Amino acid sequence: MRSAIALTGGAGFIGSCFLWKLNQEGIDNVIVVDNLTDSCKWKNLSGKIFQDYIQKGDFLDILESGKLPGVKAIVHLGACSSTTINDAAYFLKNNYEYSKRLAAWAEAHAARFIYASSAATYGDGSNGYDDAESTLQNLKPLNIYGYTKHLFDLWMLRRGLLKKFVGLKFFNVFGPNEYHKAEMMSVICKRFDDVKSDRPMRLFRSYHPDYRDGEQKRDFVYVKDAIEVIYYFFRHPDKAGIFNVGSGRAQSWNELAEAMFLALGKKPEVEYIEMPAQIRGKYQYFTQAKMEKIRSTGCRHKFMALGPAVKDYASYLKDQAYL
Repeated sequence: MRSAIALTGGAGFIGSCFLWKLNQEGIDNVIVVDNLTDSCKWKNLSGKIFQDYIQKGDFLDILESGKLPGVKAIVHLGACSSTTINDAAYFLKNNYEYSKRLAAWAEAHAARFIYASSAATYGDGSNGYDDAESTLQNLKPLNIYGYTKHLFDLWMLRRGLLKKFVGLKFFNVFGPNEYHKAEMMSVICKRFDDVKSDRPMRLFRSYHPDYRDGEQKRDFVYVKDAIEVIYYFFRHPDKAGIFNVGSGRAQSWNELAEAMFLALGKKPEVEYIEMPAQIRGKYQYFTQAKMEKIRSTGCRHKFMALGPAVKDYASYLKDQAYL
């Protein structure tokens, strides 16, 4: 039987882009796992080649019952990343318990396991953005999404699984195939039509004395770079650990806005709006990935600068094109 790759979140943003990357490399023995009951995510799968599709709610039982004996790798990108949902029980079941069962299966069956963690695990950054495993215990996430991702990182560490599997702490990823994410879309995607139509680009005001409006800084990562990193670890099963996936550069929302106006040939005009009260106390004002650890593995991928990345993304947004 031909071995297969199980790709959870395969119809989602990063997952569908990684499926595109696999297809580009001539790989189509992929079992896509996702939840398409009430979403337009199916469009992310259009034109892509894969072996089979299984609904997320059915996948664990099928896998654990031995009905998928050919699975030799799991790339686990399926999770709820909402920062506005407050149902802790849902997050624990979806992001923590589900991930534990997948990792345990991979360990028991000697399968490769690569999973998505998040920069949200770093909280307000007071403990830095160092992906050394010795620092994991010190992190204090600001929201339940980050907390459940952090719980799983700690579980992997305690089980010794970070010595054989890979966790990737994605920073602010943007790019094609995120159209279905509603409020969780990147600012570029949310504000594209405004900028294209000569309306101001709206950004959140700052509520921190050290940051002026629009000067809050994030490590922005183009999805085409993110999938190259996933593919690197997919192709190097001897590499293990938890790693940051960022550009290594902290840039302001104002810089992002400038790049977007430039990409569309528009005169910059920014409007600062109130941040929703429910996220003000959970907001990250600064993120910047330390990238030395991932470089030490031999991963030499050069991340796109913000301007060229935004310009490339704009070429997709103009037609709502997919990767």
